[in-house]
Amino acid sequence: MAYSHKNSKGQTYWLHNRVTPKGAKLFFFSKDEKDSIDLPDIYQVIEGPTGLPMVKRKQ
Repeated sequence: MAYSHKNSKGQTYWLHNRVTPKGAKLFFFSKDEKDSIDLPDIYQVIEGPTGLPMVKRKQ
């Protein structure tokens, strides 16, 4: 099941990831549901001041 987040403005974003050329994972949100992924257990979602969701490592 793909992870979606509805922000405080009522917009729905879907989680995606990409691997950089150096091998690091880059997580980002998009309004497009296609190819979205699940949220890994070691991360949480926070919302920035503009309403854009961001992935943060749990502490």
